[in-house]
Amino acid sequence: MPIVALAPMAGVTDAAYRQLIKKLAPETIVYSEFLSTDAIHYGAKKTMGMMNFDPESERPFIVQVFGKKPENFLSAAKIVEEMGADGIDINMGCPAARVTSSCHGSALMRDPVLAAELVQATKEAVKIPVSVKTRLGWESPDNLISFCTKLVEAGADALAIHGRTYAQKYSGAANWDPIYELKKEVSVPVIGNGDVTSAQVAVDKLGNLDGVMIGRATFGNPWVMKDVCDAFKSSKFQVPSSKKFVPTIERLSFAEKIPLIIEHCELSVRLKGQKRGMFEMRKHLASYVKGIDGAKDLRSKLVLVESVEEVRNILGV
Repeated sequence: MPIVALAPMAGVTDAAYRQLIKKLAPETIVYSEFLSTDAIHYGAKKTMGMMNFDPESERPFIVQVFGKKPENFLSAAKIVEEMGADGIDINMGCPAARVTSSCHGSALMRDPVLAAELVQATKEAVKIPVSVKTRLGWESPDNLISFCTKLVEAGADALAIHGRTYAQKYSGAANWDPIYELKKEVSVPVIGNGDVTSAQVAVDKLGNLDGVMIGRATFGNPWVMKDVCDAFKSSKFQVPSSKKFVPTIERLSFAEKIPLIIEHCELSVRLKGQKRGMFEMRKHLASYVKGIDGAKDLRSKLVLVESVEEVRNILGV
């Protein structure tokens, strides 16, 4: 079966979200939120806590890291391996100004020598796989193949490519054509990312790639991961149009979605405590009700909730 991965997303892919996704689609590979190698190197309490995971329900679990100092990548990688992660992913794709201004994230695409040094330092430190998530390029895809070839030569075991440049951020349509071309030139697995919104889209976009990575499309619709896994597990790797495949989210009534929504809340509270857990659930709750009748009124209440019981009362269960 092709790889199906949940994209690492800051403020989203915490343990509660990962465990929810894994319950729906156990085949999914999950990643931590991206974590600073500097913070791991110095043992920052908050960052170390964000690496915690449930080995019974979250494997394979990959820790995604960012930074620019090879020596800190080396020490951080050892810590990640020791805490039991199944792999390390290096973020070379985040386009946020606060990240790129420090030569982190997608800014590394402008310094392929340093990018390769970071991969090499990480590989030298650990025995677990080391992958890289990046973009098509800074302003164009012209250097994608040369950049990624250097990363593979430095030891990268896999690549995940978001089909937009740094300049595009998240605007415009993702372009997967350069990713297909890259796959022809490298020997490691290549995963495509960007605009995978359904199982049908995943099947249509897979092409010669080894898998797909899905991020923003899971907001309010974690069921999409199950749909994609089910489609890839089918013998023909396709969603038959003749059967008029209907996504799970459309097959379920809102009432049928509520038990999973409540479970997500309970997971968040159990893992982060009542106050923080419910605060962080508010954005998810707003996404869960998007598009349903009365969504505006529900959203205005759900973004203020402080307990699971409040959520139950608002949703009428």
